[in-house]
Amino acid sequence: MNDAIATAGVFALSDDITVTRMGYGAMQLAGPHVFGPPADRDAAVAVLRAVVDAGITHVDTSDFYGPHVTNQIIREALHPYPDDLHIVTKVGARRDAEGNWPSALSRDELRSAVHDNLTNLGLDALDVVNLRVGGFGEATPGSLAEPFTHLVEMQREGLIRHLGVSNVNAEQVAEARSIAPIVCVQNNYNVAHRVDDALVDELAADGIGFVPYFPLGGFSPLQSDRLDAVAARLQASAMSVALAWLLARSPNILLIPGTSSRDHLRENIAAAALELPADAMAELDAIG
Repeated sequence: MNDAIATAGVFALSDDITVTRMGYGAMQLAGPHVFGPPADRDAAVAVLRAVVDAGITHVDTSDFYGPHVTNQIIREALHPYPDDLHIVTKVGARRDAEGNWPSALSRDELRSAVHDNLTNLGLDALDVVNLRVGGFGEATPGSLAEPFTHLVEMQREGLIRHLGVSNVNAEQVAEARSIAPIVCVQNNYNVAHRVDDALVDELAADGIGFVPYFPLGGFSPLQSDRLDAVAARLQASAMSVALAWLLARSPNILLIPGTSSRDHLRENIAAAALELPADAMAELDAIG
């Protein structure tokens, strides 16, 4: 295992699934705007193999990336999968001909999405399936009971091992947990976007993973300037500092930075070994 990844440590999502806290998000392996094939499929395959070679055991994906393209590349690059590699996927949306992301939360749509993930990844069962409820970056208020129950049904059939939720608010997390256990929540969260601070702490107390995305998303110019100043002082990139802050924020936070470049992958991995001094943490905490 890469030393930086080892420094970040691991997290037990369940009794049977332990993942490296530094993971990899496969979203960017598809074409522009996560639609269609990549310009260089061989490079995408090489990045995935570098991910596994580095010792990362958590890959985040979805069959609506592409659609289908990303999962097919994952299968080409990594199948048969190492025993310790865990692929986490999500359902609840689809892609239309224009590349939009309409919701797909009916029983038939969810069942089709689960089977598409199984087929394109070459698996008999999915380790973790997140139910995506809201749009990117925000939760859509309302009950998730009906679609979540459909996933529970497929879990009982053996198609899914564990469940999670994505783009949800605290009330929806509580509702999902009242129906069935969850192992993770995947939401928009970073040093500048701290709506889920209380939720992160609540989940940590219960041993449930929190998986943030958009580590540099939603920053104001002033917030970006303050992050850049800390990064310059530490002689690190803004992305590395943002990722290091997330790792330091709570032990249940699992990172899934994505890239289609091996150079950027190495930079992201290096963030796992970046130790933020107390004054830098305090300055970053104040950004939010």
